[in-house]
Amino acid sequence: MLKVTGTVGASGKYLVSGSAICHGHGCLKMVFENKTSGTNLSLHAGLISEFNSGAQALRLSDSGGPGFAFLVFADVQTLAGKFLYVMRDVGTGDAVFELQVE
Repeated sequence: MLKVTGTVGASGKYLVSGSAICHGHGCLKMVFENKTSGTNLSLHAGLISEFNSGAQALRLSDSGGPGFAFLVFADVQTLAGKFLYVMRDVGTGDAVFELQVE
């Protein structure tokens, strides 16, 4: 299991993966949680150009408030060639999130 903790800052977005997801077969299990009250975040998979422009590509999960963790199952073939990133949907302050990937 891999756990990533990050902060969505002034830009309103956070790039989770440094490279595109590889082609393959299988399923990724992810748990996504927003740790900051007063904000809502969303987890996306998309092209790096979509991340750079702030586009909301393939939405994998929304966040609730702190204490709500959302389980996501995603087919690797669907995500192949895409990057994972988090965007702030509600609020203006920095928002801390946690993403666990298996």
